[in-house]
Amino acid sequence: MRFRHPDGSTVHLAYCTNVHPAETLDGVLAQLRDHCEPVRRRLGRDRLGIGLWLARDAAHTLVSDPSALRGLRCELDRRGLEVVTLNGFPYEGFGADEVKYRVYRPDWADPERLEHTTALARVLAGLLPDDVTEGSISTLPLAWRTAAGDDRTETALAALRILAQRLDVLHELTGRSIRVALEPEPGCVVETTGDAIAPLAAIGHDRIGICVDTCHLATSFEDPHTAVDALTDAHVTVVKSQLSAALHAERPGRPEVREALAAFAEPRFLHQTRVTTVDGLRGTDDLPEALTGRALPDTAPWRAHFHVPLHAPPATPLTSTLPVLKAALTRLVGGPHPLTRHLEVETYTWQALPPELRPRGRAQLADGIAAELTLARDLLTDLGLKELP
Repeated sequence: MRFRHPDGSTVHLAYCTNVHPAETLDGVLAQLRDHCEPVRRRLGRDRLGIGLWLARDAAHTLVSDPSALRGLRCELDRRGLEVVTLNGFPYEGFGADEVKYRVYRPDWADPERLEHTTALARVLAGLLPDDVTEGSISTLPLAWRTAAGDDRTETALAALRILAQRLDVLHELTGRSIRVALEPEPGCVVETTGDAIAPLAAIGHDRIGICVDTCHLATSFEDPHTAVDALTDAHVTVVKSQLSAALHAERPGRPEVREALAAFAEPRFLHQTRVTTVDGLRGTDDLPEALTGRALPDTAPWRAHFHVPLHAPPATPLTSTLPVLKAALTRLVGGPHPLTRHLEVETYTWQALPPELRPRGRAQLADGIAAELTLARDLLTDLGLKELP
């Protein structure tokens, strides 16, 4: 979906396909047919943006076989789909029964992360629509914190500098400008937007910027206006923003609230949980840890890294951080000029929701994704952007 900003520029809105993960190119082609095109039809649009997640095997096939890349581009066109952004955070296995910590491997100190992201950039340059010259790729924020160390961090930064040079060469060869965005996430070396400023300054290249994920922003209790102002003041490029909402518990000390939270404690993904105290932010790596004993103080609100559907917040006594998303979006695209032109709805946890909230079958999932995109569209038009055909 495309929107005209009041300044005349185009803002792109997509949804991320990691919600129906596929490891191979055949799987990606099937998801276009079974999921993405049905969402487009529900929205009544001739064209729908998708943020592709390409696992290692799929990316390798596309970058090593030009005919396969041409075939994917033709299939996107045939189904009324377009790609301007990729989710390069998960490497493989995102559809596994247990993802948890494995999503952070390989990290940026591992040469394979550089090679994979280079491949993604080459693929994206070949998938961009004919009238679009800029693409974006979100990636993990260096590493999970326990994998960090001065030597590994410097190795990671050096890899990103090499990537920036490769992106320059790709631009010279293709005329397509691809940028890569570190995506701050709770528990990682770069946990907050503020944490991103120093490493991005150390990289020192405008092709490497930040992805503002509004679920992660909210989980860390960051104020959107303060965060975006700090990025602007530091001249950090907001390459893309993922529109997502976290789980919020206002009174986590109450038994009924803990019971409601426990329904979201599931075995597939990490749900980092945070609370603000007089001594700063405290947290656990996963929601079950927070619910066990006294791991966190329960006299202040908790937020958990669980991407809940934008249009359907959980029932009382829980809610979502949709207000944080709205505030961030206002700051990012509601001003005289957009601070980013790539927006991606990223609710990958539909099948990890409590059983009674999960979609039953492809049709209900498509309905839900279409409803999320409709909400995002309405937020954009309320900010003065005009939806384009």
